[in-house]
Amino acid sequence: MMVGIGIGTELSLNGTAAYAFAHILYKSLLFMATGAVLYRTGTIKATDLGGVYRSMPLTAFFCAIGALSISTPLTGGFVSKSMVLDAVAHEHLGFVWLTLLFASAGVFLCSGIKIVYFAFFSRDAGHRVEEAPASMLVALGIAALSCIFLGSFPKAFYAILPYPVDFEPYTIPHVVSQLQLLLFSALAFALLLLSGIYPAEIRAINLDADLIYRKGGRLFYTTVAAGLNGLNRVTEKVFIGGLIGGLSKLARHGPANFLLFFIEPYWKLIGLEGRERDEVRDKLYQQIEAGVLPVGLMGFFAMIYFGLLFLL
Repeated sequence: MMVGIGIGTELSLNGTAAYAFAHILYKSLLFMATGAVLYRTGTIKATDLGGVYRSMPLTAFFCAIGALSISTPLTGGFVSKSMVLDAVAHEHLGFVWLTLLFASAGVFLCSGIKIVYFAFFSRDAGHRVEEAPASMLVALGIAALSCIFLGSFPKAFYAILPYPVDFEPYTIPHVVSQLQLLLFSALAFALLLLSGIYPAEIRAINLDADLIYRKGGRLFYTTVAAGLNGLNRVTEKVFIGGLIGGLSKLARHGPANFLLFFIEPYWKLIGLEGRERDEVRDKLYQQIEAGVLPVGLMGFFAMIYFGLLFLL
């Protein structure tokens, strides 16, 4: 599809749009089929599957149609992919054409043959389950019929493309070359399996670009978490424990200390000192904290307040 957009001719853009449409259908069919297998068996790992076609023959059949729809004649993948290949050939891009041809074989091998073989055939993993629910089978059937309809009636398919289409997919060169490609891909896969050269499916983690964000993401999270948690502790100690705590103490004890600051000179004037002054001071402090003040004291401060107000 990216090559078709890059070429930019009407034929390549039509092929790109057509293949995008067909790709959505057959890939949805493959995903729904494997989803049905996951629903019944509880796993989708190739190492844990095999022999499921005995219990889910209809699902296996629809999945095979999805795999064949990648580029097999009488399917949507064939009538759309051929347009892109022809557009590349018309531009005399031989290397690109060969690259797409080999890529087509690779996609058919990986997304087509391997999915169907390892999920439904291969060794018998002992799964004895029911067929997919009727709702799933209906959805699979609709998608499978859509794939075949597009390939069987390409003119109706081409009618919805952005540019007028003057292209005939079912020519002898198109059909023969595509069948050769697919059959030899299947033959190579079978020979490699029978000879034991094909690598076995093993329980492992495929190393890919996701390793960067899986490992790097964990390191980034650990580093950021340590930094932010440290900053949070320092902030809590300075602001919450220090500044906020100081303001809280000031709001709680400030009024009492403020009043005592002004009343202590009066005690000195009347000769109140020593232990007696401390007892009076503690009692008054508790009364101020509790918000209960003697009437005389309140009158004394009212006098000071109105005196200052009169003077200022």
